[in-house]
Amino acid sequence: MRCPAFFLLSALAPLATCEAQTAPEGPPVVRLGVDDAVSRALLVSPRLARLGALEVAAEAQLRGAAADRWPQVDVGAGYQRRSEVPELAIFAPTNNPAQPVERIVVFPNIQDNYRVRAGLALPLYTGGRLSSQIEAADKGRAAAQQDLKAARADLVLETKSAYWGLVTARAGERVLREAIKAFEAHLTDARNREKFGMAARNEVLAVQVERDRTELDRLRATVAADVAEANLRRLLDLPPATRVEAAEALEAPPVGTVDIEALVTEAAAARADRAALLARASAADALVGVERGGRLPQVAVTAGYLYANPNRDIVPPTTNWKSTWDVGASLSFTVFDGGKRSAGEARARAQADAAREQLRELDRAIRLEITQRALELRTAEERVAVADRGLEAARENVRVAQDRYREGVIPSSELLDAETALERADLDHTEALASLRLAAAGRDRAVGR
Repeated sequence: MRCPAFFLLSALAPLATCEAQTAPEGPPVVRLGVDDAVSRALLVSPRLARLGALEVAAEAQLRGAAADRWPQVDVGAGYQRRSEVPELAIFAPTNNPAQPVERIVVFPNIQDNYRVRAGLALPLYTGGRLSSQIEAADKGRAAAQQDLKAARADLVLETKSAYWGLVTARAGERVLREAIKAFEAHLTDARNREKFGMAARNEVLAVQVERDRTELDRLRATVAADVAEANLRRLLDLPPATRVEAAEALEAPPVGTVDIEALVTEAAAARADRAALLARASAADALVGVERGGRLPQVAVTAGYLYANPNRDIVPPTTNWKSTWDVGASLSFTVFDGGKRSAGEARARAQADAAREQLRELDRAIRLEITQRALELRTAEERVAVADRGLEAARENVRVAQDRYREGVIPSSELLDAETALERADLDHTEALASLRLAAAGRDRAVGR
């Protein structure tokens, strides 16, 4: 005979199945490696989109500057209604005895005027103004391209820093959770010893305080991990509820030999911000040529074709469509402009000098940055080695302390000190690995890789 509990479970089984099917799903999870995170950040970055639009604008400006070298052709049409005016007529003798005098209208009263005109203008000599404008626009385009590359490098470093910041925060949180478990086991043992009169009350309180302190550190680490995750979601343009999982462990990357002079040489050729500043200095030099060319004679040829009714270039005008054309050459030279051109040339030359001085300053800053990053990388590498040895020693100390504590050789405070030292050594090891990762990423950004 089946028990009533069996029938109750059978009746509730369909309901439980329905509830399981309709249970809400958890937040979406995105698992990424550091390279995947960088690729997505580069794809969705508004900063890069803005600089890309500026690059397109610089490209259009170059096309506009180059177009000034080509003939400029314009076509226009118009209609004009004039007021009625008296006709201008002359009387001329004829050989016809029946009409000895003939009235000839020289300018008739034509109120409706129609015209279609096509014009052409081609600069022949501009004193180098057009070529300098094209060169300045070309250098501006190159600067915009390098600005985009520099922003990409900055975003790569920012994304890597955010990624390893998240990994570090979660690794620290994991270390603290493990330390809490160890303290709780110690606390349970201390309470049992107190119950049997084998330990004093202060030993239990000491373990409890250390456990509570570690719990507070874990809460702080959780908040730090949440902030790091939110920052990474911002860079990757992910929904707010998305859970980001790091697919790469916090391990020491290969560093290689650090040669500061070789890195400085590499940075001089690879840094996009330096290339952008160099292009802007060249553009400023080209603007000097633009201002200087404006002070020289400007020569151009022009041509036009007019089809009008009436065509007032033809006398006497008639209400018929007639065409005329013209070809000419023009020369213009500014004799006096109040010093406007010389002031513009001086301004452009000063801007070029300022850009070159800024380039010199950047070269010094690059050398300092590479030196700093190289030293940080070397220090971080040594710190990882020291942290490895410290973690190994702390684990061995805890093992020995636990054995001696169980044998009653040492008090609870010595085991507590060993457990606390292990917690700190584990956290130091995690921070050392993170600092090495960040130092390597900073070195790559400083070099322009």
